[in-house]
Amino acid sequence: MKPADRIARLIATVGGLGDALPAPGTTAGSLPAAIAWWIAARLATDPVVAVGGLAVATVVVAVTGIWAAGREARRRALHDPGPVVIDEVAGQWGCFVTAAAVGGVDGVRSVLAVGAGFVAFRVLDIVKPWPIRRLERLPGGIGIMLDDLAAGVAAGAVVGIALRLMGP
Repeated sequence: MKPADRIARLIATVGGLGDALPAPGTTAGSLPAAIAWWIAARLATDPVVAVGGLAVATVVVAVTGIWAAGREARRRALHDPGPVVIDEVAGQWGCFVTAAAVGGVDGVRSVLAVGAGFVAFRVLDIVKPWPIRRLERLPGGIGIMLDDLAAGVAAGAVVGIALRLMGP
């Protein structure tokens, strides 16, 4: 295996989690992503800076993930291999970034909000309502990544609106 293929595999499977965990690949990516988000958001002294940093991390993961997922899909000769879970990480974090933008930064630091974001993202990622399902038909890493990002943004909007309605 070429060095670039090894790097792509490590990124696409999130260090091998997609290959190693017994849970379905989607949960293997999104649950650790939700836990990592919650820990990072709770450890930060300034929640606005934390969410801003995590938003930048989401963009970096998404852009890098497009390359890595596409390369790993070609190597495995599959359109969207199950062990490729970097798209779940980007989608899950996209959910929380959107929820923070819509519902407020403090809300996405609670266990309840993170749990709601995890469930909302998983449901929308599984159901893939229109037009999300159409995005997965795009070629290579773009299709692998964009449907999860769209599901994450939609789930984040739902969670953010719920946070707003619940108030402070």
